[in-house]
Amino acid sequence: MTRGTVAGLLLDRARDTRTGLRTRERTWTWDEVVRESAARADLLRSLRTDGPFHVGVLLDNVPEYLFWLGGAALAGASVVGINSTRRGEYLEAEVRHTDCQLVVTDRAGLALLDGLDIGVDRSRFLLVDDPAYAEEVAAADREPRIDPAVTPETQMLLLFTSGTTGASKAVRCSQGRLTGLGVANAAKFDIDRDDVSYCCMPLFHGNALMALWAPSLVAGACVALTPKFSASGFLPDVRFHGATYFTYVGKAIGYVLATPERPDDADNPLTHGFGTEASPEDQAEFKRRFGAKLYEGYGSSEGAGLIRLAPEGPVTALGRPAHDDVCIVDPETRRECPAARLDPHGRVLNAEEAIGEIVNKSGAATFEGYYKNPAADAERVRHGWYWTGDLGYVDEDGHVYFAGRSGDWIRVDGENISALHAERVLRRHPAILAAGVFAVPDPRSGDQVMAAVEVPAGTAFADLRLPAFLAAQEDLGSKGTPRFVRLSAGLPTTGSGKLRKKEMQAEGWRTSDAVYRWVGRGGPSYELMTDDDKAALREEFAAAGRLRFLP
Repeated sequence: MTRGTVAGLLLDRARDTRTGLRTRERTWTWDEVVRESAARADLLRSLRTDGPFHVGVLLDNVPEYLFWLGGAALAGASVVGINSTRRGEYLEAEVRHTDCQLVVTDRAGLALLDGLDIGVDRSRFLLVDDPAYAEEVAAADREPRIDPAVTPETQMLLLFTSGTTGASKAVRCSQGRLTGLGVANAAKFDIDRDDVSYCCMPLFHGNALMALWAPSLVAGACVALTPKFSASGFLPDVRFHGATYFTYVGKAIGYVLATPERPDDADNPLTHGFGTEASPEDQAEFKRRFGAKLYEGYGSSEGAGLIRLAPEGPVTALGRPAHDDVCIVDPETRRECPAARLDPHGRVLNAEEAIGEIVNKSGAATFEGYYKNPAADAERVRHGWYWTGDLGYVDEDGHVYFAGRSGDWIRVDGENISALHAERVLRRHPAILAAGVFAVPDPRSGDQVMAAVEVPAGTAFADLRLPAFLAAQEDLGSKGTPRFVRLSAGLPTTGSGKLRKKEMQAEGWRTSDAVYRWVGRGGPSYELMTDDDKAALREEFAAAGRLRFLP
């Protein structure tokens, strides 16, 4: 049964002589892509052993990655995308958990895995830059055929979650689900066979696979690969490949906008992009400089398609619920939250009652679960509903807004402060590349607001003129003004470029980066915290009996 499968989509591309894949070095027609995939499928069948049919892939964005995705689809195997930014025991535990039979990597990946017990014998490693591997591929059968056992329910991917809020989990994704996402996203983002989809986000992440590779496969669009994201290389790549569409995650847009502006920036073929975490200001600036529209969306490796785009709505909104079962509810009572009342700056006036968790009442049936993690499954599916773990609210016109994770609301003097909103305000600053805002304990009671900001190397804190900048932001308010600011040239991120806010929150003001503390002497300003200042603050916690609140 090939209908509704990635394998079936590949067969549809056989004998298609249009360009299906390109790098700076060479191009492949879609037919060639399918036949290269068939060769990897033949290798997979010959190397299969008992147990889960899982193959780990640890590679940059190179053609071999796509050939192994296609080969796994044809052979009925699952690709485990190994996160190349993980290290040591964390990497070992992630890969070992997924029960891989084989690992496809290169010499760089082999060095990364050296000394780790991932449960795969070295003899079961395939090195794509080894001459022996080229000989094996050359000898393989290139005639496309689908394993008879492949159905839409056949598991295609194990995707590790980003780990921004805790330990990573391996999300199951079937061929049917990935095909459905490909069809939906090709229509949603208007991807057709004349598009060139520039893949600069890592292929081990759902963004690149679900929002770029799968819809491009459905539409027959060309996929243009770059090994790794590069802000300085972004526009040259777009021009070289004739790219019209791309995806992004995390800090990528901020990095691109931080490159020196040139008069000919808009002289490029790019028309649109899709991703997450680009502020409204970033979206507007990207459109101005490069002439391409950015579509901000909501989704996850576990579930997507809950929100439909509504271009006519407010720029800060995600869109509208995709159907009636998608709603915002109080996690305790399961009652639907009332509409949010917004002030002229878009701040929620009734946050206590309007903000709740985004749920899909009919989503339990489509959630495919985590690999060997029943506790995490139970957290996602409760009372027959699919719980996203994300907070949101709906305005009186029915537009949905993302309000962050549960930890993204900070209680200051009895008032809820949105960390997400404070981050967006900070990102307006022309010298701030990325910003994470989170709660740190107040020495007396409740929380204080702390921000971690990333700036270009060589930028001094004084250069930001932060007190004046924050005072000029009418929508921030005094309680949302950060009391601590961590200055960094490189904040910790996940493999997909998202900030590790839990890690930064755990460090708080005890980080090795410079931290500035809000003071009121002689007018609002920040002063650099010394080791003595940090020790004194700790003593203040001790005197107040609140040491236990420190991470």
